[in-house]
Amino acid sequence: MRSGEELDGFEGEASSTSMISGASSPYQPTTEPVSQRRGLAGLRCDPDYLRGALGRLKVAQVILALIAFICIETIMECSPCEGLYFFEFVSCSAFVVTGVLLILFSLNLHMRIPQINWNLTDLVNTGLSTFFFFIASIVLAALNHKTGAEIAAVIFGFLATAAYAASTFLAVQRWRISVRQQSANDYIRARTESRDVDSRPEIQRLDT
Repeated sequence: MRSGEELDGFEGEASSTSMISGASSPYQPTTEPVSQRRGLAGLRCDPDYLRGALGRLKVAQVILALIAFICIETIMECSPCEGLYFFEFVSCSAFVVTGVLLILFSLNLHMRIPQINWNLTDLVNTGLSTFFFFIASIVLAALNHKTGAEIAAVIFGFLATAAYAASTFLAVQRWRISVRQQSANDYIRARTESRDVDSRPEIQRLDT
């Protein structure tokens, strides 16, 4: 039989051994916060963008392009069909591209891709859509057979042209403002760096 003192000593050694092994174990619990991936979590709609002029025009463009595409798809017969096919391609492309941009802007997803100049991207999209919708509407108006679907497609094509033209005007203004702000920021950064260099005489001595 071991005495009480020997048992106490053995338990103390065992507890200290377990503490040492626990400290060296790589599987011990940690209190450090686990970084969560952003992913698509925390997405929410931006009501300020949708209430603004650009957001409203973007919604109108998507709706008008979709209606024009539906009208042209209801036409069963055509001769010649080149104007119809061209209008179909323009309306479908404008609906898809503008719809994607609307989702990106309304959910602020474009802020997660700062490498892309989104103001310039929106300007190019609206400018090209204005030009091609105008040409496609004129061609369809000249070659249509006065059916209800063709007349409706032409009307909504010109309405979409007007919406894209207004958005192009606003996009040009916003792009100019962003270019001016970028130039001003670059100028301020250059002046700040030059002042930092002038305030360090040791750098000047090294340069000489």
